[in-house]
Amino acid sequence: MDELLRILSETCPGIDFENEKALIDDGLLDSFDIITIVSEIMDVFSAEISVEDLVPENFNSVQAIWALIEKRRN
Repeated sequence: MDELLRILSETCPGIDFENEKALIDDGLLDSFDIITIVSEIMDVFSAEISVEDLVPENFNSVQAIWALIEKRRN
């Protein structure tokens, strides 16, 4: 999870990823951020993220993103 937090903090500095629960709903992450984050996740975690996975509930919190990574890891 530390590596995920590093990726998120480098992509979008200034967001409290550990406590925020509505990253998409509150507009803290935009589509360009999501594409960057997904690309990093795929590289770092060898997780295959599909277009069907690109829904707000998978990216609203660090916990949701981590659950997606766990589900999609090779």
